[in-house]
Amino acid sequence: MAKKNQGFKNIKRTSKKEISKKKRIKKTFFRTYLFRLLGIGFLLSLLAVGVLLGSVYIGLWGKLPDYYTLRTIKNANASEIYSEDGAVLGRIYAENRTNVNFKDIPIDAINALIATEDVRFYEHQGVDQRSLLRVLVKSLVLGDRSSGGGSTLSQQLSKNLYPRKDFGIFSMPVNKMKEAITASRLEKIYSKKEILQLYLNTVSFGENVFGIESASRQFFSKSVSQLETHECAVLIGMLKAPTFYNPRLHPERSKQRRNVVLSQMAKYKFISEQRVKELQDLSLRINYQKQSNQTGLAPYLRERVRIEANAILQNYPKEDGSYYDIYRDGLHIVTTLDSRIQMHAERAVAEHMKNLQALFKQHWGNQSPWGNTDEVIQDAKVKSERYKNLKEKGKSEKEINLIFSKKVNMKIFTWNGDKEVEMSPLDSLKYYVQLLNTGFLAMEPNSGKIKAWVGGIDFAHFKYDHVKAKRQVGSIFKPIVYAAALEEGFSPYDYFPNERKVYEEYDNWAPRNADDLYEGSYSMEGALAESVNTIAVDVLLESGIGNSIVMAEGMGIESSLPQVPSLALGTADISLYEMIQVYATLANRGVRIDPYYIARIEDNKGRLLVDFSSSREENRLVLSSENADIINHMLEAVVNNGTAKSLRSVYGLRGELAGKTGTTQLQADGWYIGYNSKLVAGAWVGAEDMRIHFNSLALGQGASMALPIYGKFMHKLATDRNFNQYTNARITKPDEEILAELNIPHYLPPESNFFDNLFGLKNQDADKLMKRKERKERKERRDSEKKSIYQTIKNIFKRKN
Repeated sequence: MAKKNQGFKNIKRTSKKEISKKKRIKKTFFRTYLFRLLGIGFLLSLLAVGVLLGSVYIGLWGKLPDYYTLRTIKNANASEIYSEDGAVLGRIYAENRTNVNFKDIPIDAINALIATEDVRFYEHQGVDQRSLLRVLVKSLVLGDRSSGGGSTLSQQLSKNLYPRKDFGIFSMPVNKMKEAITASRLEKIYSKKEILQLYLNTVSFGENVFGIESASRQFFSKSVSQLETHECAVLIGMLKAPTFYNPRLHPERSKQRRNVVLSQMAKYKFISEQRVKELQDLSLRINYQKQSNQTGLAPYLRERVRIEANAILQNYPKEDGSYYDIYRDGLHIVTTLDSRIQMHAERAVAEHMKNLQALFKQHWGNQSPWGNTDEVIQDAKVKSERYKNLKEKGKSEKEINLIFSKKVNMKIFTWNGDKEVEMSPLDSLKYYVQLLNTGFLAMEPNSGKIKAWVGGIDFAHFKYDHVKAKRQVGSIFKPIVYAAALEEGFSPYDYFPNERKVYEEYDNWAPRNADDLYEGSYSMEGALAESVNTIAVDVLLESGIGNSIVMAEGMGIESSLPQVPSLALGTADISLYEMIQVYATLANRGVRIDPYYIARIEDNKGRLLVDFSSSREENRLVLSSENADIINHMLEAVVNNGTAKSLRSVYGLRGELAGKTGTTQLQADGWYIGYNSKLVAGAWVGAEDMRIHFNSLALGQGASMALPIYGKFMHKLATDRNFNQYTNARITKPDEEILAELNIPHYLPPESNFFDNLFGLKNQDADKLMKRKERKERKERRDSEKKSIYQTIKNIFKRKN
């Protein structure tokens, strides 16, 4: 029995040993299997990575940029528009970027970038293998698609140059591999300095701003070379999340991020701890200036330059035959504008138009300027973009009317700044149709340079450029009529009866004077100074409508001119741009010089591409200098004694000035153009719809609507010593004999005939009138003799033939 028990115990011990041994064998086998499995998995992973890398390398996931492409990297570089005095007026861009050289980037910006984004930048060759491996493991093994980080500056540059694409679950690893390969190639082509320069010229700072130079201008209103250390830290801090750390939108976050960047700089010994503490204690200060095509000086002219420059450059291709692109090639476009004169012009416009709009509103009170009919509003509605879009979508008139009557939140223009309101689209039309607009232009008559261009009251809201818009010009056309008459032999000493006539051959048309008075006689100068309509029409018809049209075209008018007597009253639609040329011709003593506003265009290296100042058409004499001087003398009387005399009494202008006011029917348009020998400037004022106007001649005439802009503008120039050459310039006078004889009464009263008036005048005036009468008779005899001689010669040629 004992033996049996002993045997049982031995068997039991043996079984336990075998079980234990089996367990050890199983554990060993499991570990071996696990290691083999892991090894196989690792090898498969390496193989997968290798296959993926190979597929990326050979371009199965999209072609990689080759070495040639990388050597010719070209960022879209904004072109800049400059004034003649060197101020940046604005920028034209696909991306708001200005490339900058490495030497112009502060060392603090470089150090901040390296300390924050890639501290081992100078040690690697484009790829940080440890960081890349970490990202790949997270992406492939753990499936973490959001795993980021580990990118060097060179890889970030690759991403900026060639944005990532969506490849589903493989997006992160494929994009990372593409960036790593591209970064490695970049490092073989460019030096470390060049990579830093490329990076800082490429990176986005939000708000459609690219590159550190553009960011510096937008957030600090200065060039990157002028940035201080803490300002560099603000911009570099934005790179992590441009919107989240935007110093304008989130100043506290931006300050915290700036301080983190400064701490990183201290950590890696770029600045001292003490200096960091000083900088971190500074408040966040920015000088934000939004770079936009909608704001800044001369937006209307900048828009015209944008449209015209690309067309101009089609005639000046690059050496390789391709064409310059103002949106990408970083061109320097220099205009003829003076930024200071432009600023004076814009301020003069804003000051007057704000007051005039308030006066217009007060004038009409609770009444609607369009009266009892809604035709004006309906026309505005049909022309609106909202209406056109709804029509394109197939909406019925009933549906459109419902949409137009429903109130919505919108932003409207006011003279106190944009205003958020709840208003129906129909009410907004009623609001906008009442707004008065304007155009203003200033030009050097002897050079053709445009010095100021204001196309409207606010470019952001009203894109239509009124400098080029065509409207009826009113009485500012009259000097052309009188100039043509002088060229046809009319005497400036003649008197013309102020009579209202009916012209049966022109549908019984009977012109009226603004004051509705028809009596006495005016000299040519008096008729022009007082803007007498009846005499202007008489002179036009007597001298020939065709002659006035030829004179107008010679002086710069390209618009179609109707051959009707009302042309003398300015019923033709002509632009301010054209009329300025007419008066510039007078100021230039009959010599026409075409205006221009683009002086030259340079490439991004400053090399001259085209120079318009040296490639202009020859000047043309279109009016004799003697007759131009006479017209100038007459238009001086407009300023000294006529409809523009408020320039002296209200605006205190003291220099020699000539000019002319203009008012169209029902006060729809107000005009004034003034000049001396160095500067001609003019303004138009009116509503977009000619049916909206002042219901009073006193308020709606050119002397009230447009002249104040010129008066304020010239007053600002007069108080700015930089522009004495414009405000102190003189007007060329006729010679002394003619000038003395022109000094006759403007007006002869109706109760006497010529000789009765003669006896009522002072002796010296009577002598002048007698001389004038004798000279007229002599001229008539000479003209008769010339005509007789011409006829005799003509008869001789006829007989020979």
